[in-house]
Amino acid sequence: MTMVYSLIAATAAILGAVLVLRFKAWAQKNSLSLINFAAGAMIATAFIHLLPEASGQNSNALIWVLLGFSAMYFAQFIILFHPHHEHTFEDIGHFSIAALSFHSLLDGLIIALGFEADINIGIVTALAILLHKLPDGITISGILAHGGASAKKILGFSVFTALWTPIGTLAGLLLFKNVGTETLGAALSIAGGSFIFLAASDLIPETHKSKNRMVPCFFFLGILLILLTKLAFDI
Repeated sequence: MTMVYSLIAATAAILGAVLVLRFKAWAQKNSLSLINFAAGAMIATAFIHLLPEASGQNSNALIWVLLGFSAMYFAQFIILFHPHHEHTFEDIGHFSIAALSFHSLLDGLIIALGFEADINIGIVTALAILLHKLPDGITISGILAHGGASAKKILGFSVFTALWTPIGTLAGLLLFKNVGTETLGAALSIAGGSFIFLAASDLIPETHKSKNRMVPCFFFLGILLILLTKLAFDI
């Protein structure tokens, strides 16, 4: 079941590429709304599901959250090149492929971690990752399309980077199998810190590019979705 959810999340990134190739105008028009929605879902997942669960298993959970946040900052802005809207296809290059693949690998590990903690947490975590994979796929594919990349290259690039999500999940299933409570709590805290970082650093700043005042409302809709899963299913 864990691998199924991971594959669905990976497919969302590929779907983003397909939307750009088939409905470029629609994808570009709605990408910021999707990014806001994903940011809200990721922030809510961290604070409503991951961190409370981690706090109950590790007394130093908040320290691990800080370490997870800091590690993502170090990896994304110091080790790996991170693409933004204004870069062309030439700017992206091989470093971008490595960065996005690493990002997808981490997503896969977090999905496995969520299911190791609790099946319901795993489902919500996979949902949050799926929601940010779709706008990720739209954004990156839009960059490539704007740079003149062929449809075949765009789709191949999307499939390659997306496949690292199930690879990460498979590795996580082996890595987190039967881990101790303290270790699991620390890992959940790191995952929560990474969710907060990705939402606050990557996704939310994109909202400032929109002049439509309705677009930020999607952030709160993302939070509402995760709150409703909590209330409806008591997870």
